[in-house]
Amino acid sequence: MTVPTPRTLYVHDDLVPPLRARFGDAAPITKLARELLERVAGDGVVLLSLERQLEAVIGRGGHAPFDAAVGIAGAGEVVARQLHARTAWFPLIHRVEVTRVEDAAGGYVLETQRRPALAAQLGALDLGDRVAVVDDTVYSGLTMRAVLSALPGGVRAHAFCLRGVADSIATVAALCPIAPGFVASGRLDHDVSFINASGLVRRGAIRRAGAAPLAFFERPEWLRAWFPGRDAAIVELCRDLHALLDEAGIGDL
Repeated sequence: MTVPTPRTLYVHDDLVPPLRARFGDAAPITKLARELLERVAGDGVVLLSLERQLEAVIGRGGHAPFDAAVGIAGAGEVVARQLHARTAWFPLIHRVEVTRVEDAAGGYVLETQRRPALAAQLGALDLGDRVAVVDDTVYSGLTMRAVLSALPGGVRAHAFCLRGVADSIATVAALCPIAPGFVASGRLDHDVSFINASGLVRRGAIRRAGAAPLAFFERPEWLRAWFPGRDAAIVELCRDLHALLDEAGIGDL
């Protein structure tokens, strides 16, 4: 894969808050996660908080409760539940499985993780007429557009995401209204890129067709490009935190 070298890397902090809530602020695992994020922050790196992104989505306007919400994989389902807890927009939340994976040619394809095709997954759900489609990030827009295109005919959709790239959000807006939280402008992987902080230490951030998933620290050449001069310290912190998470039996955060 070509190394992404964005001018600005946006890092969503989904690492420190759940560890603080589970173990406390003074716990060694929380302190290590906080140290990692302090090392990550620097020139060309912007940290994003969950609360500000949720507030930005909600601030784009209120909605009557939807007949159903479709969360795109685990991340989309979590965001749908977080928004519903604050707004009561999504009383019925479904989840569909689809994710972007690297292929052998150095590009990306969609996989449904051994589940049926998207149209079949969606066709089996009780959706009603007004449907929200929710994901955490609209980066290339490939996943969101695929779900929207696979919805049954006659469904009126509205998309939601915590963060996204302006050009990709525009491609989704051509299909249905979309309410993003944080929006970044620029070319994918050249001007801007998004990652989750948890992806630095937990496998699954990088999914590969026919191969095991990786964490970002297992691609040290990417960390050199993102965090020049401090990448070695960051890789070491990632390895230590990965080991502590495994020791604690923590999978998904």
